[in-house]
Amino acid sequence: MERWDIRNEKGEVTGKTVIRGNTRLAPGEYHLVVHIWVVGSDGRLLIQRRANDKELMPGEWAATGGSAVMGEDSVHAAMRELKEELGIAAAKADMHFVRRLTRKNSFVDIWMTQSDTPADKLTLQPSEVSDAKWIWPMDLLHMVREGGFHNYGRDYFDIVLGAAAKIVAAPAGKQR
Repeated sequence: MERWDIRNEKGEVTGKTVIRGNTRLAPGEYHLVVHIWVVGSDGRLLIQRRANDKELMPGEWAATGGSAVMGEDSVHAAMRELKEELGIAAAKADMHFVRRLTRKNSFVDIWMTQSDTPADKLTLQPSEVSDAKWIWPMDLLHMVREGGFHNYGRDYFDIVLGAAAKIVAAPAGKQR
């Protein structure tokens, strides 16, 4: 049973919690979601296909991510989801906060990290992920246009691709 902290419009934990699946939040109540984008040193992006039996977006190619659990901050949620879903262990210092977006009843924190782990060396979490692959940014945009990747919106992809380009262009250790 997964429990989520309820946050106010400022993103502050309110002290209230909700059990996953019972997420009927009142106006002004939010839960925290993280998206993690893995960028290769060559500029490619690691994407994943959601498991076919997922309730939300089954079988779709989408961003790595999930909800923060009770007591968990954004960066630790991102590190946990990355490890659980793809088997990539990233240090806190290697996680780069990109931006917080506000959705209907959630805050979506976008994170990036760099890795060159080959897709066939990943440890996929079968209950969450059925496949993963490296693609070029232009191929990602093509997938979005054709309906092959979940469409989070144009602004979202502008933010993600802009941040990925900065990470690739930055000298090692200067990615913040």
